Parts: sequence; C-alpha cells; structure tokens
Amino acid sequence: MGSAGTAFGRVSQCCHICGSPAQQAASCSIAPAWVFPCCHALSSCRCDPGWEGEYCEDCVRMPGCLHGTCHQPWQCICHAGWADIHICEHQSPPCQNGAQCIYDRDGEYSCLCPEGFHGKDCEMKTGPCEKAGSPCKNGGQCQDENGFASNFTCRCLAGFVGALCENDVDDCLMRPCANGATCHDGINRFSCQCQVGFEGRFCTININDCASQPCKNGAKCYDRVNDYDCLCPDRFTGKTCETPVPEPTWAPPYQTAVTGRRVANHSEKEPGGGLLKISVKEVVTQRDSGLSEAQLVTVLVFGVLTAVLVLITVLLMLRNWQRGRQRSNWCQSTSQAERKLQDQECQVGMLNTVLIEPRKTTEL
Repeated sequence: MGSAGTAFGRVSQCCHICGSPAQQAASCSIAPAWVFPCCHALSSCRCDPGWEGEYCEDCVRMPGCLHGTCHQPWQCICHAGWADIHICEHQSPPCQNGAQCIYDRDGEYSCLCPEGFHGKDCEMKTGPCEKAGSPCKNGGQCQDENGFASNFTCRCLAGFVGALCENDVDDCLMRPCANGATCHDGINRFSCQCQVGFEGRFCTININDCASQPCKNGAKCYDRVNDYDCLCPDRFTGKTCETPVPEPTWAPPYQTAVTGRRVANHSEKEPGGGLLKISVKEVVTQRDSGLSEAQLVTVLVFGVLTAVLVLITVLLMLRNWQRGRQRSNWCQSTSQAERKLQDQECQVGMLNTVLIEPRKTTEL
C-alpha cells in the first residue's frame, strides 16, 4: 500500500485497512480516508490527535464545549439557543484560589496561580510538605491536606515507623525462629537461619534422618536431632546394624580346687608338676567371691564395740567439762576475804579431777 493523504488530516500513512470486514476489503484508493489510520491489531484503530471513535470518524470538541459539535478537531459549533462561551468565561472557571484563567490555542486553558499555590487548577497550596522538601523517608508519603494543614504527617510504607518513617521495624523482636535458629531482619520481613537438623520458615521441622533408611538388616530406625538410632535385631550390631555378631563358642564348665600351692583342674590335668596355673577362661568362669557369714558377723561385732567405746569416751569428757565449769563458777562467786583460801581449794579440786577421771577412762 502507498501513503494516503486525507482532507481531514486524520492519518498521515495507511498502515493497513482497519475496521469491519467490508472496510478491510476496501483499498486505499477507493475507501474514505478515515478508515486508513495505523492499527494496533485487527479492528482496533489508533487515531491521530483530534479524532476519536471506533474508526476515528469523530472529531474531538474543544474542552468545555457542552452544547455544541464540531467538524474539525477542537471546534465548538453551538447548538441552537446556546452561545459560544469559553471555559474560562463560565461562571465556575476551573482555576481555583483566585487564579487567572488564560485561554490557549486549540481550546486549552492554563491557570496563572497566585503566590503560594500550584497545580493545573492552582488547587494545591505550598504547604508544609513542599516547604520541608519531601521530609518523609523510606518511600513514605507526605500529607498536609493539599498544603492547608498546619503541619505535615508521613504515611509510612509497611515495615517502617517513626515521625519521618526513619525507623525500620525489627521483625525479629518477637523471636519467631525456633530451635536455636538465627533471625535476620529485613524490610517488613525476616528470615531464619536454621541449626543443623531443622528446616522450614521458622525452623520448626526436624529433618527426618531416617528418610534415607540408613539402618540395615531389618533394623528399626528412630529419628533424632541431626542423628538417628538403629534398634538392631539379634546377631547384628554397629551404628547401622551392619556388623554380624559372631556365634558364641561356649567352653565346658571348669571345676577348680584352689589350694595354697596351685589350682588343680579336675577335668583336664596338664603336665607341669606343682606349678600354679590359672587360665583366662578359669578366671572368667569363677564366681566373684565375697565375705563368708562368719566373717561378716565378726566385722559387725567389732564395729558395735568400737561405736560404744567412742560414745562412752565422749560422755565422760562432757561430764568432766561440766564439773570443771561448775567449780570455776563457784570459785568466782565467793567474797574477797575468802578468795585466797578458796582458790587453793579450787586448784586442788580441779587437779584431782584431771588426775582421777582419765584413770577411770583407762580402766574402762
């Protein structure tokens, strides 16, 4: 296809015929110019500026043209009974806060904002947010009621707190990780570094060490923390029950008679004269010897006698100490005149006590 100019100026180039099947069957030379705009896809036309509609057949009216029509883009041909008034001449112009509405070309308008206001319609005031220069951090949104609030506030993203959204929330504060895992804080999230033997988001799952079936020869596996135990059947041993237990070789019982000179084996007598010979098997098969009944009684009797003797000695010592204390108190309570005589008597009495009582103890 070649290029196709139009009297309406709706397209600059004919990409391919766009529209209904009948229109798609037409050619560039015979079809109206408005069916040749460039297309995004079948039956979807991309119109030039100033044109709209399914096949770009309608012109765009001038902004604010409420009761009129157009033949060219940005026109406003008023209907009967309506006057041609621009949007800036309406009773309620779009510009706010005392701004001046200016008519531009192509039916557009602009607002000349007074000092302290901005925006397309001067609807936004230069408030605390703009004066502070975007104070909110970490993606927080500054809010000041379009500039009319006395102070600004910050609306923080998830994971941040603070007047300026400057603080990252510690997501590990509640200790979400279990079984000794290490918690790593992130932005509105956390991650757990599990100890060996655990897995899962919170490290609560004990890894099944029996999943690989390590126990052999029909043994039963018990899972532990990063370990396992095998309950081996008979005739097997080892960590995984991999080692067979050898068959026991029992030796016939030995009857030995122990004398002061040698041990004689009645079942088998080896040459060697009167030498004392004890084999390893004989030592293993012998029963552990203990005290006889007579020896046990003798030990108990001596123990009781020793305890009685110690008790009597302690009682005598306490008695002598009490007598000496009473005599000392009696000696100290006498008058000054009799002090010398009583001191001599007390000394003699105490000396007799010290000499006589040990003798009694010795006789016992």
